[in-house]
Amino acid sequence: MQSLFQILMLILDVVWFFIIAHVIMSWLINFQVLNTRQQFVAQIWYGLNRILEPIYGPVRRILPPMSGIDLAPLAVLIGVYALRIILTNNAAAFY
Repeated sequence: MQSLFQILMLILDVVWFFIIAHVIMSWLINFQVLNTRQQFVAQIWYGLNRILEPIYGPVRRILPPMSGIDLAPLAVLIGVYALRIILTNNAAAFY
């Protein structure tokens, strides 16, 4: 059962990294540091969007519209961190 705990923590770490990379990349694209006309940048951007949109979609339906500010990544990051806390506090159940 310890391996199940470690796998769940790894998945949460990967999701955390993808969300942080997506947020930073969106800032760089909006401030025109990165250009999505470059093939490599476009592939990474669209890949991250395809991975994270199934997670962001339900959260965006719940959150009220904020006139251009997307709070879905923040809400998902808080959710991932809350899951990490819950798993860590209940780690004894996995042993």
